Amino acid sequence: MIEFLVIGGGIAGLSAGAALAPLGRVMLVEGEDSLGYHCSGRSAALYEADYGAPATVAVARSSLPALQAMGVLSPRGVMIVAGPGEEEAFAKDCADLLLTPLSLEDAFRRVPILNPEAVTMAAMTETAQDIDTEAMLQHYARQIRAQGGEIRTRAPVTAIQRDGDHWRVEAGGEWLQARKLVNAAGAWADRIAVMAGLAPIGIQPLRRSMAQLPGPEGLDCSDWPMVFGAGESWYMKPQAGKLLVSPAEEDPTEPHDAWADDMVLAEGLARFEAMVTYEVTRLETSWAGLRSFSPDRALVLGPDPEQPDFLWCAGQGGQGFLAGPGAAAVLAETAGGPRSGQPASVLAALSPARFR
Repeated sequence: MIEFLVIGGGIAGLSAGAALAPLGRVMLVEGEDSLGYHCSGRSAALYEADYGAPATVAVARSSLPALQAMGVLSPRGVMIVAGPGEEEAFAKDCADLLLTPLSLEDAFRRVPILNPEAVTMAAMTETAQDIDTEAMLQHYARQIRAQGGEIRTRAPVTAIQRDGDHWRVEAGGEWLQARKLVNAAGAWADRIAVMAGLAPIGIQPLRRSMAQLPGPEGLDCSDWPMVFGAGESWYMKPQAGKLLVSPAEEDPTEPHDAWADDMVLAEGLARFEAMVTYEVTRLETSWAGLRSFSPDRALVLGPDPEQPDFLWCAGQGGQGFLAGPGAAAVLAETAGGPRSGQPASVLAALSPARFR
C-alpha cells in the first residue's frame, strides 16, 4: 500500500514527496499534463529570506543550504524605489527586508532606465538571488523516483473516502489506497480537505498578473536587480534579456487556470512607467498565477488535528520555492521523520491546529 499519497505536483507537493520518500512509499498525483503547471510554473521566484510571516522567514532561512547544494541560485539583488509621498511605505519596506539605503546616483547606475525626475529614494539588498524553478522542480521529481516513488500526471482527484485505517482516493479514474494523504493542492487545498470530510482552513487564492516586455534597446539588463515600487505596488525583474513586469496585485478569486486581467495589468504597467524612462509599446506575452494564503499568511504544515493521517502542505503564498526545502523538512518531522531543526514555537506557528 502507498504510505503517502501526495495531491499536487507543484513545488509544495514535489518537495514534500521527496522529503517523505525515506519514510515510506510515495505516490504523487497531479491533475494537469505537466508538473508545476499552475502557480509553480508561473513564478518570478526569488530567494529573499526576510520576506513574509515570521515563521515562514524561519523556514526560508533554513532552506538556503539545500538551495545552494542544488545549484539553483544565482545573483540578482533587490532594489526598492519610491517617489514623493511614498516615504512611509519605503521606510517599512527597508525595515522589513533589511535594506541598505542607496544613493540615487548608484541606483541610476545599476538600473539606467529609472527616471531621475520620479525616483527620489532607493534602497537595496545584495542577498536576494534568482531561483531556477524548473531545475528545482525536476530535482525533487528525480529524488522521488530515485527513492522508489511514483509520479502521475493527468490524474485529477475526483473522490476521497476514509476506509478503516487508510484512504481511498479516485485519481485519473483509478482508485488508490494510502495510509496518509498529503494535501499540497495549492489553490485547491481547501477543496481537497472538504472532499476528505474535513473542515477547510480558509486558504485564499489571490491572482497575480505578469507581462513580458522586450528588453530595453541598447542596454544589457542581465545584471540588473529586481526592482519593486514602494509597498510592492509593482515590480520588474530582468530575465533572459527581457523585462518581466507585474502590477503585484492580490485579487481574491476562486481556484482556476488563471489568466491576466487586462485592466489590472495596464494599471500596473502605468505605475511602472511612471518611475522609469522605458516606454511600454508592446507586450510579448502575459499570464497570471494564483498565490494561495492561509488566514494569517504563514505556511500550513503538518497533520490536521481532526485526522492525523491527513497532512497539510499549503498556503505557500508565492514562497513555495524559497521556503521549499525547509517546509518539506518540517512536514517530514510531523510525519515521524528526522527533526527539522525548527523550534517548537515555529512548528506551532505553522501547524494546521492553529486554525481549529
